[in-house]
Amino acid sequence: MGSLDESTAGRAASDGLMPEEPRQGGYGPVAKGEPSQHPYHHPAAAWGAATSVMKVLIREKELLAGSKAMFSMNHPIKGFDCPGCAWPDDNKGLKLDICENGIKHVTWEMTHKRVDREFFAAHTVSELADWTDFDLENQGRLTEPMVYDPETDHYVPITWQEAFALVGDELRGLDSPDEATYYTSGRLSNEATFLYQLMARELGTNNLPDCSNMCHEASGRALKASIGTGKGTADLEDWETCDALFILGVNAASNAPRMLTALSEAVKRGAEVVHINPLIEAGATRTIVPHDIVDMATFKTRPTSTLNLQVRPGGDLALIRAMAKATLEAAEQDPSVLDAGFLESLTEGFDEYRELLARTSWAELALQAGLSEADLRKAADIYLKSERSIISWCLGVTQHEHGVDTAREIVNLLLLKGNIGREGTGPSPVRGHSNVQGNRTCGIDHRPSDEFLDRLAEVCGITPPRHHGLDTVRTIQGMLDGTVKVFVGMGGNFVLAAPDTARTAEGLRQCELTVQVSTKLNRSHLVHGRKALILPCLGRTERDQQATGLQGVTVEDAMSMVHLSIGRKQPASTHLLSEPAIIAGMARAALPDSATPWEWYVEDYDRIRDVMAKALPGFEGFNELIQQPLGFRIPQPARERVFLTPSGRAEFSLAPLPDVIPEAEDMLVLQTMRSHDQWNTTIYSNDDRYRGVKNLRELVFLNEEDMRARGIEEGSLVDIVATSKDGSERSVRQYRALRYDLPRGSAAGYMPEMNVLIGLADYSTQSDQPLMKNVKVRVAPSA
Repeated sequence: MGSLDESTAGRAASDGLMPEEPRQGGYGPVAKGEPSQHPYHHPAAAWGAATSVMKVLIREKELLAGSKAMFSMNHPIKGFDCPGCAWPDDNKGLKLDICENGIKHVTWEMTHKRVDREFFAAHTVSELADWTDFDLENQGRLTEPMVYDPETDHYVPITWQEAFALVGDELRGLDSPDEATYYTSGRLSNEATFLYQLMARELGTNNLPDCSNMCHEASGRALKASIGTGKGTADLEDWETCDALFILGVNAASNAPRMLTALSEAVKRGAEVVHINPLIEAGATRTIVPHDIVDMATFKTRPTSTLNLQVRPGGDLALIRAMAKATLEAAEQDPSVLDAGFLESLTEGFDEYRELLARTSWAELALQAGLSEADLRKAADIYLKSERSIISWCLGVTQHEHGVDTAREIVNLLLLKGNIGREGTGPSPVRGHSNVQGNRTCGIDHRPSDEFLDRLAEVCGITPPRHHGLDTVRTIQGMLDGTVKVFVGMGGNFVLAAPDTARTAEGLRQCELTVQVSTKLNRSHLVHGRKALILPCLGRTERDQQATGLQGVTVEDAMSMVHLSIGRKQPASTHLLSEPAIIAGMARAALPDSATPWEWYVEDYDRIRDVMAKALPGFEGFNELIQQPLGFRIPQPARERVFLTPSGRAEFSLAPLPDVIPEAEDMLVLQTMRSHDQWNTTIYSNDDRYRGVKNLRELVFLNEEDMRARGIEEGSLVDIVATSKDGSERSVRQYRALRYDLPRGSAAGYMPEMNVLIGLADYSTQSDQPLMKNVKVRVAPSA
């Protein structure tokens, strides 16, 4: 990685992080060959995806098993849910409801490679810290529980009972239950999620940070305030019947590839599909969906958009407000443009919102959006002419200071024409990891409602704490100031997913105990507390055999559908435990006198679901509902135009228009993002096919005019200095500058390499999310 400045420099590889010299391969594999970039002119998915899948299957020697898995993934009842994104499963019985990235995830999990006791005996933690993160994960599946031995600097075997006892001793020895924090990644099943939050709350804390704190926290808070639910209201059938789709801050081809089918079919039936993003991504142009055999055979491409608008980073609120202003202007000539009955009977604050828009000039909206008034009116005209509109968004909207305000502005626009609670309408956030939405539904929330806690207390017989717990950023701060002493991570790679990598690592090292429940070796195992455990769990594809037989778990997709997932593959090791079993083991050790029947729950997951059916609204009859071929949709009052807000109506918001233009002329707004050959912090290669990049991760994409103004040549090395909210600076050195089509004044680069630039002070005061799409930087040629 590139080096940090004096405020964060000076660490050694022994701290668990990679050495700091520039590598160009970043956290990916050691770069082989010269880096290059060539414009990508091919359709998204298509033969490029098929070829990539074949290469992965051959490389991992899983040609037969991987191909077989394609016919089980995302199949109701009999199959397993993709461990990748949360895009809904096809509801028409598609035999290959899969994508390139899904196959990569599954094959990565199904590998024959193993990380066993012999591996750990051969390598010290300090030695492993020098390895790339690709090489760490590429060693294969973890096989048995391990504990860190500080005298030898090795992880050594430990029995499950000894591991649970260690966790229990540490948790019982804390002065306060709030000195422990319990992190969750988005892969944890609903059943494991419910047990995990139950354990934390029975222990006495709401310290339940999760990956949503870094991605869609803003969406949940905005939707809760506007319509009384933290979720979108549109489902896949609505996507199939809308007249207009507005897609903001989404890179569909890489982050939710199965969405390409919905986009191309929308254009095919005559719907307008408008992509709003600083970068025109491949998924916003055209595609050939690989399971469409005829199109693949004839190389027939289908468009995935009817309009692309390159908004400046953070300018989405201005664009949406411009569309609303145009709608109200049109209503002055034709009142039927608005849904007057809906506005009168089911909304609150419309008159004030109308006055706000009247005071806002077109010139200011165009300036903040980074678009011409004509372009803003193009988007507005599409909305005006459409009877049924859906607005969808992802992290390009939420990872800004004003992310909550922007998501609420989206709802404002939808309310004007009654585009909620009708077929083919509604807000539709694109969730990332496969069960991140289910995690929140089933209790992973550091700010739980009194209603949830009351029901949990009644059903489970515990006395849950009422004070708010720690989110991701405050967990890091707590580790650094010594108020958090135990970190438990259920999946994920916390040190690389979080902001301010060096400070996050420092915080983890100060813990008395770190516990990582994982399937593969990653950086967070090497950046550990004074005591450290690695607890290996079953993967999504593997058989979960318990006392009463084969078990299935459930997940919730981005559109509130809950369905069953049953792994069929032989586990990677006989020593692996399921996530519910690991949680139950830790809980019993920490709560030896608990009346909660932890062991009984693990014998049969139907028992967990029976309790969930009583504790969670909408889960009544849970065990029966999941036997339906497509599972079930959690009821949402807002979908029925029942708004559980203080007023009992959908609430218009009145946020001021944010100024998203940097205060200094030489400052750029940097967005961090994933490459195509990457999922979260797992990097499969140094290539980014859709952006035309090969053999390179330590890069920054720049506007051509911005490069010229700074004397930066294409492909030359540059230094990037970020200025934090608190005035401190962080930097990376000798990154390669690449010309890219993005708005003047903006830049883009990959996470997790660029997470070092985001300080702990750089989080939204609205959502507490790290500002990963709004990093203020200066870029100059390397000395």
